[in-house]
Amino acid sequence: MSRQAQYHLRLAALLLGVMLFLLPYRHFTPPDDLLEAVRERDFLSVHTRNTPTTYYEGRHGPTGFEYELMRRFADHLEVSLTLDASHHIMSVIDTVRREGDLGAATLPLDPTLEGLIFSRAMFDLQPVLVYRRGLPPVKSPEGLAGLEIGTIRGSGADQALRELQAEFPELGWRESPEVEVAELLSRVESGNLDAAVVYDHQFRINRIFFPGVERGFPIGEPLSMAWAFPALGGLRLQQEANRFLEQLQHEGVLDDLVERHFGHDDYLEYVGARVFIAHLHERLPDYTALFREAARNTGFDWKLLAALGYQESHWDPEATSPTGVRGLMMLTLPTAGEMGVDDRLDPAQSIDGGARYLRHIKDRLPDSIQGEDRLFMAMAAYNVGLGHLYDARRITEQLYGDPDRWKDVREALPLLQKREWHSQTRHGYARGGEPVIYVRNIRRYYEILTYVDRSQQQYLQLNDLNGEAADDDGLLFDIVPPIR
Repeated sequence: MSRQAQYHLRLAALLLGVMLFLLPYRHFTPPDDLLEAVRERDFLSVHTRNTPTTYYEGRHGPTGFEYELMRRFADHLEVSLTLDASHHIMSVIDTVRREGDLGAATLPLDPTLEGLIFSRAMFDLQPVLVYRRGLPPVKSPEGLAGLEIGTIRGSGADQALRELQAEFPELGWRESPEVEVAELLSRVESGNLDAAVVYDHQFRINRIFFPGVERGFPIGEPLSMAWAFPALGGLRLQQEANRFLEQLQHEGVLDDLVERHFGHDDYLEYVGARVFIAHLHERLPDYTALFREAARNTGFDWKLLAALGYQESHWDPEATSPTGVRGLMMLTLPTAGEMGVDDRLDPAQSIDGGARYLRHIKDRLPDSIQGEDRLFMAMAAYNVGLGHLYDARRITEQLYGDPDRWKDVREALPLLQKREWHSQTRHGYARGGEPVIYVRNIRRYYEILTYVDRSQQQYLQLNDLNGEAADDDGLLFDIVPPIR
C-alpha cells in the first residue's frame, strides 16, 4: 500500500473515531422543542432516585410521591413513562442537562444552576437538624459547636448549612452526594455522626426506623421542591408541566398526595412507635409463619394481618381486655365460636380465626365498596361492629358524603358518640372515634412492616454499612471546614 493510501486510511479512521466520540453527545442533546419530541417518540424519560420519599417498589408496584406525579404527568401527555432510578441527587442534575426530559428527585428549586430550568414549586422542603439521642438537646445553632454533622451535597440542605455558616463561622460539616437520608440517620444513631441536616418530611418518614435520633430545630427558610428540565429543550415541556401541576393544585389532588405520603407521622405517638420497632424484632418472628399461613388461606397480605394483630394485642397471645376479649387477635367469645376457635389463647387458632373473621366481614360489605375503601371499612367493622359501620354509612349519606368512600365514612363515625346522631341510628351509641384511630394505626403499622420487609437487607445490615463508614469515612464524605 502506498504512503498516500496509508495516509488517507489513517485520516478516515481518525475522522470515524471523532464522529463516534461525538455521536452520543449529539444523540442525547435535547431537541429545541422537548414537548414535541416527547409526543413524537411517545414516552417521557425521567431521571430520579430510589428513596421512600421519591420512588420505590411498593406492594402494588412502583410508588412514591414524585413517582405518582410523574406518572400522572405522562398520562396527561398521553405518553408512556420510562425511569432511570440509578442516580444520586447530583447525577440527576448533571444528567438532565444533556439527556432525558426531566429530573424528579426531591430537587430544590435553584434558578442559579446553569443549563436547567425548573417547574413551579410543588412542595415545601424545610431543612432540619437531627441529632443522636443521649446528647445534650440541640435546639439552636449555638448547640452545634464541636458536633460531627453530615448532609447530602446538592440536596439544598447543604446550602442551608452554608447560609448558617455565614452567621456562625465555627460551623463545619461533612457532605456527600452519594449517601441517602437513611444512611445519614443510621450514622447518627450509631455514633459515626453526631447530627445530620435533612428535610423535615424525610425525617418524619424515616424516624420510625431510627428511634435513637431526635429532631432538633429547623435551619433557615423552607425551600421549594420542583422538577428540573434541560434548558436546551425549550420552554414548552416546562410550561405544560406547570399547567399540569396548577390543575392538580386547584383540584386538591396535590394536597391529597402530600397527605397520603407524608401526613402519617402524627398517627403514632413516638414512644409507641419505638415500642413497635422493639416488638417487631422481639415478638413478631414467633408468629410470622402463622400470619403467612393465615394470609394464604384468606387472601390478605400477611403484613396486614400482622399489623392488625399488633393493634389488637401488641402480639401478646395472652392479652385479655376488661370486656373479656382475648388472645393475639382479641376475639370475642361469640366471634370465636362463629369462627370455630376453641382456645382463644392459642396463637395459631387466634390468628387463623381473626383472619377468617376479617375476610367474613369484608365479603359481607356491599359490592359498591371497592378497593382499599372496602379493606378499611372491613377493619373498622372488625373494631366497632358491622352494624355501627352501616349506621355511619347512613350518616355519611345524610351529610351528602359518599358512603362507599372510607374518607367520608371516617368523618361520620365519631358522630356515633353524639346523641343527636346516634339516636337516629339502628344500633345506637358507639365509640366511633376508636375505629378511625384503629384503621389509621393499622395502616401505619402495615406501611412500616412493608417498608422493613422490602428493605430488609438494607435495614438489617446497617451495622455492616456503619462499619464501612467508620473504616474509611472519607470515601463517602467531603469535609466542609469552619471559616477561620
